[in-house]
Amino acid sequence: MLGVIAAAAGVSVGLLVWLALAWWRHLPARAGVLPVGVPLPLWWRLLAPAGSVFGHTLGRRFSGRARHRLEAQLRQAGWHHRLPANDVLGMQGAAALAAAALMGGLGVVSLGLEVQIALVVALAAAGIGQALPRLWLRDQARSRQRAIARALPFVLDMVTLCVEGGLNLQGALQQAAEKGAERAMREELQHTLADIRTGLPRAEALRQLAQRTGVPTVRLWVTAMIQAESLGMSLAPILRAQADQRRAERFLVAEKLAMQAPVKMLLPLVTCIFPCTFIVLGFPIVIKLIGVFG
Repeated sequence: MLGVIAAAAGVSVGLLVWLALAWWRHLPARAGVLPVGVPLPLWWRLLAPAGSVFGHTLGRRFSGRARHRLEAQLRQAGWHHRLPANDVLGMQGAAALAAAALMGGLGVVSLGLEVQIALVVALAAAGIGQALPRLWLRDQARSRQRAIARALPFVLDMVTLCVEGGLNLQGALQQAAEKGAERAMREELQHTLADIRTGLPRAEALRQLAQRTGVPTVRLWVTAMIQAESLGMSLAPILRAQADQRRAERFLVAEKLAMQAPVKMLLPLVTCIFPCTFIVLGFPIVIKLIGVFG
């Protein structure tokens, strides 16, 4: 048993030294990859050099279908130009190893667990650490999709006003991107306009916009625009109808969330607030009863 413990300790120390050297070697190269102000979490920034090393190794063994899903998730989160897929894969390996080493070391040193139990804890921590980067990326994608869906009705209003004022669709999208869109929607519109300026057909650029965002309301709007252009219909009435429909859907979503709020409040009320209230109200009564019958 002592030999197994000594071997495990030696392997752990070797891995930590290797990660430290990799972190030190790749730190200058990784310092300028991401722009200033990108909201990367602290644990990601600390493990980024080691994640780059792991990504270089794991990226070549990653299947094409899984890589396609990861790249689609990066596009939905708005990180496809800032964070390569290999770095996400490497971060999964680095986070798994760091979580396993941390929890295993704490279990043995601080809690005094046996080696077998510490290994089980380390494996469980490795599984959680491996899933943490993908969970963070999924949360970023959902937040960005909500922001795009929230900004879409106002963008459609601006595009409708510009089209009714005499601009074509490309000019209306340009005005909406410059004057009224929020950050996420503005980035997507600018990407679409850049695709159109490089020679991509407008219908294909709009179709790629819907694919990048993954927002159902954007897909419906793009489908309506493509059909109207193919049939030679006027865009202004369709844009006005789309804006009204998107705004009505937004109000319906707000009403749904407002109706769900009392249901979601039941659990904290029952588990936290009601017991404290009963204790505060019942304590004087219990004291009086003890004084009377005691």
